[in-house]
Amino acid sequence: MKTLGLSILFLATACFGQQWDFGGSAGGSFLPMLPVSSPAGSASAGFQPGFVAGAFVGQRYNDHISGEVGYTFFDNAMKLSGGSQSTTFSSNAHALYYDFLWKSRPKSETRAQFFGLVGGGMKIYRGTGTEQAYQPLSQYAYLTHTQKVEPMASFGGGVIFRLTDHVSMRAEVRDFLTPFPKALITPAPGAKIGSWLNDIVPMVSVSYEQ
Repeated sequence: MKTLGLSILFLATACFGQQWDFGGSAGGSFLPMLPVSSPAGSASAGFQPGFVAGAFVGQRYNDHISGEVGYTFFDNAMKLSGGSQSTTFSSNAHALYYDFLWKSRPKSETRAQFFGLVGGGMKIYRGTGTEQAYQPLSQYAYLTHTQKVEPMASFGGGVIFRLTDHVSMRAEVRDFLTPFPKALITPAPGAKIGSWLNDIVPMVSVSYEQ
C-alpha cells in the first residue's frame, strides 16, 4: 500500500499545471454475477454491491479536453451462489488510473457541461476474510485470502454543474472493466468462470477548480 500511495502522489504531482482541479467522490459499486459451469452443476460467482470513495487531480488542456489521475477504493464482498446456498467472503479493491475527459461546452458559456471519459490503469483486488477448512459450494469455486493486480479500462460519462467560479459538482456513471480475478475466486477443478468483470459505478463528486 505504501508503493500505491507513492505512485498516486507522483502521478498527481505530474498533472499540476496552470489550469488544474482536484476533488473527492463517493458512490456505489454494482457488479453482475458471472456464471460458473462445473461437472457438479451450475452456480454464480462475483461480488456483492458495495460503496466506493475516491479522489482525483486533473489538468485542463483546453476548453473541451482535460486529463485526470484518479484513485478509487471499493468495498465489495465476494459471493458464491448455487441452488439454495450462498457464501460470502470479505474483500475490497483499490484502483489507480488516468482518464481523458471530453466536455461538451466551455465552462465560461454554461453552468452545466456534459462529458465523456475514457482511460485505464490497474485495479488491486484483495480478499480480506478468514479462510476455513470447509467452505460451502467448494465444488464450484474457492473464495480466498489473497491479492491480485489486474489491468483495467475505465469509461463512462456524466454532467458537471458549476456551483461557483471555483467549485463544481459532478454526477457520472463509470464502467471499470478488468479480467475476472480468478486468484481470489478460484474455480474448482473442472469448473469455468467468465473472463471479464464489469463494475458499474455511479458517483457524485465535488471539486475545486483554479
